[in-house]
Amino acid sequence: MNKKTIWITGGSTGIGKALAIKFANEGWNVAISARRKQLLEEISNNYENISSFPLDVTNKSNCNEVFNQIINKFQNIDICFFSTGTWDPKKEKDIDVEQIENVFKVNFFGTLNSIKAVEEYFKNKKSGTITIVSSIAGYRGLPNSTGYGPSKSALNNLAESLYFDFGRSNVRVCLVSPGFIKTPMTDKNDFKMPFLKTPEYAAEKIYDGLVNKNSFEIHFPKSLTMILKILSFLPNKIYFGLIGKLTKYQKK
Repeated sequence: MNKKTIWITGGSTGIGKALAIKFANEGWNVAISARRKQLLEEISNNYENISSFPLDVTNKSNCNEVFNQIINKFQNIDICFFSTGTWDPKKEKDIDVEQIENVFKVNFFGTLNSIKAVEEYFKNKKSGTITIVSSIAGYRGLPNSTGYGPSKSALNNLAESLYFDFGRSNVRVCLVSPGFIKTPMTDKNDFKMPFLKTPEYAAEKIYDGLVNKNSFEIHFPKSLTMILKILSFLPNKIYFGLIGKLTKYQKK
């Protein structure tokens, strides 16, 4: 029986790296992509069934080239896990237009470029899974999040739209909404992160959700995400009041 294959972007660190190792240990072929070639090669050198495919997701032609390289090597892709992301909390406290443009270029358009590269393949294949990694920050607006939160909110909406578009071809679209996971990106945060979990914890939850279940959204840890989901349904006045108190936000 041929091994199944997963393509992971953002695979050099954090959740992407942990998920690559999890799928490799479960016997899958794993293609990992990111900009940092050395980090990718360090991982692939340690795991026989992980292969390195360096990629800049903001480059459309590069996305197409890497997709073709993966297909040529493995002949098949069963799951795509698109998790490229960037975040600079110090630049989120004011409206820094260039910074916000860069965040959207990586988080939203980088993901979109990756999806576009595999669109025709999956629609012709009429099976498989495309996974979009968002965040709990995409549920509703939060203080000091002028770029990251809006980019993730856009991904949530995109995933819902593509759910219908790819569903016509029997292709699953899955949204992943992690809470706080200890990664190089969250290490930049200067606030206390409730229910902080490891990348390995995230990888276990994502693997289970992708392989053993069929729900649209994989979100974790539930102790945090369920609270935020309830908050997201509240009327604006109550939501703003509660979030203001929780984040110690004060009107001037």
